[in-house]
Amino acid sequence: MTSYKLDDDVEVSLKLFVVLSKAMKVLLEQTGKDIKKYDMSGTEFAILELLYHKGKITFKEIGEKILITSGSITYNIDKLEKKKYLYRVPSVEDRRVIYANITEEGIQFIDSVFENHAKIIHESMKGITKEEQQLTTELIKKIGVYAEKFLK
Repeated sequence: MTSYKLDDDVEVSLKLFVVLSKAMKVLLEQTGKDIKKYDMSGTEFAILELLYHKGKITFKEIGEKILITSGSITYNIDKLEKKKYLYRVPSVEDRRVIYANITEEGIQFIDSVFENHAKIIHESMKGITKEEQQLTTELIKKIGVYAEKFLK
């Protein structure tokens, strides 16, 4: 038990943080179970899904989009390349830049699993209405934008 009393606004913020964290943990566990069925990690799946939707993209952009370190990117790219789901494309302008691009096998894989994966995510969100989901998305995005500015 603490010997100090937090400001009510601080208490509300802490509660929100805990609730968001717990919800995210449950959602990641649920989607992770689905992804593991395909002998793939969540990071591998996120990279492949990103390439599927965006096309050829640099390793740096992959890290920025799915929030992983450069070492983790290389490790996961290696695994996906071994599975023949993507390939590396060196930049002709800058030898330090490498792109990843999805293969036909990668496209076929995502085509075969993404609809079911999306349904699992959709089912997990049905605890609130579509309108509440839209509002929640806006509010959480607002939190993230503010937090990013605050931390800089």
